[in-house]
Order: sequence, then C-alpha cells, then structure tokens
Amino acid sequence: MSGSQINRVFLARLAGTAVFDPNGDPVGKVRDAVATLRTNNQPPRILGLVVEVPLRRKVFVPITRVTSIESGAVVITGLLNMRRFDTRPGEILVLGELLDRSITIVENGDPVVVEDMGMELNRGGDWLITKVHIMRKGRGIRRKGATSTLAWEDLAGFAQIEKDQGVLNLLSTLTTLRAADLAAVLHDLAPKRRVEVARGLNDERLADVLEEMDESARVALLAELEGERAADVLGEMDPDDAADLLREIGDERAQALIELMEPEDAEDLLRLMNYEDYSAGGMMTTEPLVLPADATIAEALAAVRQSEISPALASQVYVCRSPLETPTGRFIGIAHLQRLLREPPATLLGSIVDTDTQALNPDASLNTVASYLASYNLLSVPVVDSNERLLGAITVDDVLDHLLPENWRHTHSNVSKGEASHVISRSNLEV
Repeated sequence: MSGSQINRVFLARLAGTAVFDPNGDPVGKVRDAVATLRTNNQPPRILGLVVEVPLRRKVFVPITRVTSIESGAVVITGLLNMRRFDTRPGEILVLGELLDRSITIVENGDPVVVEDMGMELNRGGDWLITKVHIMRKGRGIRRKGATSTLAWEDLAGFAQIEKDQGVLNLLSTLTTLRAADLAAVLHDLAPKRRVEVARGLNDERLADVLEEMDESARVALLAELEGERAADVLGEMDPDDAADLLREIGDERAQALIELMEPEDAEDLLRLMNYEDYSAGGMMTTEPLVLPADATIAEALAAVRQSEISPALASQVYVCRSPLETPTGRFIGIAHLQRLLREPPATLLGSIVDTDTQALNPDASLNTVASYLASYNLLSVPVVDSNERLLGAITVDDVLDHLLPENWRHTHSNVSKGEASHVISRSNLEV
C-alpha cells in the first residue's frame, strides 16, 4: 500500500467511493466488500471489493489488486475480470449481510446492533475485519443507544441467521443510488436480505425499484409483501408497470390486490389490463401531461418542471378538451417542449399545437408503435379511442422494455469471449 494508506478503513463509509486505475482513469465505484468468516471467532478475512463498473455490472476486485485507499479514492492495479460477481459458498457481503445485524457483547451478553465494520492491514499483508462499530439499545425515552467501537473478538453472533434483520445502516449506504442501480443491488442480495431491504424502503422508492427489476424477481418480491403494503406500492407505480406486474402474479392475487387499492388507482389498472400486453393500450401510461388549449406556455412549462414526470413524458404536452383526466375530452394535438421554449410565456397552447402528429389506437401492435416513434423522432406518442378521446401515451422506454429480451437488465453482465482478463482466482484468496 502507498505511504498515504489509511491503517483502518470503515466499509460503510467506503461504499460509493470512486475506483481508479494507476493512470487515474475511473473504473467504477465500491458497492460492497467480500469476506469469509473464520473459526474460533477470528476476525474475518477480506477477499476483495465488489465494484460497480459501467452498465451497472458488478465485478469482483481481489483485495490484492488494491494498491491504495485514500480519502475519496480507491486505486487498483492489473486487469479486471468483467465476469458478473456472484457470491460463492463461504463468502459473505459485508455491507449487505452484516450491517444492522443483532449480536451480543461477549463479556456481558448485552444485545447491540452493527453500524459499521473496520478492516485493517496486518503484518502478513491480509485485510481483516478487526473492529465493529456498534449501537447499544436505548433505555427509557431515548430512541438511540450509545455507540462505540469494539474488537471483533469482543462480540458474538455473526454466524447466526437473524430472522428479521434491520436495514437502517445498509439503506444509508444506498440512499444516493438511482432506482435502477438499487434494483441491481437487491438482485445481488440473498432472497431473505432482499425482502428485508424491500420492507425498509418507503412505498414510492420501492415502487421505482420494482419498475426496474426483472419479471421473476419483482413477482417474488411482491409476494413477500403484506396485502395492504403491496397494494400501496402498486398505487405508487406507473400504471402501465403496475398493470404488467398484476398480469404476472396471477388472476387471484391480482384481484385481491386491486380490491385493496384506492378506487382511482384500481380503475386505471383495470382499464389497462383489458388490453393485450404487447398492444398500444397495454403499454401506455394513463397519466400523460394534459392541459387545455387556453392554458398558457408559462403554465405548460411549470407543469413540465414537475419532478415526478419522466423526461419522455415531459417532452410534450397533450392538449385536450375537458375533462383532462384520461379518458379525456376530444384530443386536439401536441405541444412540443422545444416549441414551448421558443414562444412568449403568455402565448396560449392552442395557437402552437401540432395537429399533424396522428394518434394511435389502443389495438396498435408493438411493431407499429416502434415504427411510429422512430419515423417521427418522438419520445412519446398519444393513444386515443374511436371517439378521439386521449386514453394515454406510450413512451420510448415503454417500447424498449417490450422489445428487449427477458432478463435484459442482467444479460449485459455475461462475459463475451474476449472481454474477461486474467486475474488472481478468488479460491487462492480463501482461508
């Protein structure tokens, strides 16, 4: 290690740290550390780091390749094996599996909770987890107990399986992740831990994560949520994604959840579920940005700025007669974002509306929708019924979700023949 190497590194604080090669070029970010427990309560040995590289792929970097851990940077040497990381028997994810675990102090048997873990480099060149930052249970009206850092040997219970392990400290290491990245993190956790983390997320955050998960994974996760909680999460999802998920879980379970949902949310989902999955109606969202013709450009731009509206939907405003909730009154046309930016704020939408872009009917096929978006360079396209009422809109990401093969979110993690470079085998690092 370099002269500036820190003697002790707390791993929860290391999460998210940028990783660089010797030339200073960015490689990725630290997401976790891989360790192996040892007999007689000896400090676990760190085998390596889990590093997230581009395309959300997580790879294993042997700890022997880490040359420096400094403030805000981890430097590695050698070539990376780009094979997707998976834990092997006897390995544990330090952050994913040990944070928030309930253990006891050997001396007096007091219960404590793991908040962080510190690894140190010993004289033999091995990184060992020697310190554990813990929190004691609060007493009286205190919500949080005292914290302290103890030696690994002073604590017991790490090897035991905890039924309902907490997630507070683990979630604090994941707060800055986008929904797609958090979905990838959950995918790598053990099923039990995945469910615990999901239960610790708020409804909106969990809804965003479910939208980014593979079909089988999100069906399994939803099955672990209680009825009321599952219904609340479905209500926070985009209607088209929620309808897709309900189709996947079976009619009986879907009907039970729909009955627990708010009537407005349930109505949207029931309407979407009447369409074929790969049709325009089955892919559309029922919540496009809709305004009347007498709204001003200033009002339209204020609506576009709402953070909950996706970039694809924010690219254009759908101008309709009242009512403005789907199904709306008669669909008039589209006001494109670029046109909004070029006109005076007091201008009425009706004077700049694009009436040339034709809407699709809900029975249009996937190929028809994809061809239409490509032909006219649109990010979203309106869907109307036979009475020219706006039913919803299909965004380009909705189409891509249906065009790409199953498990596309993780197929980029498979290694092509020339992509993997030789690295030290993990089996050579094990105790």
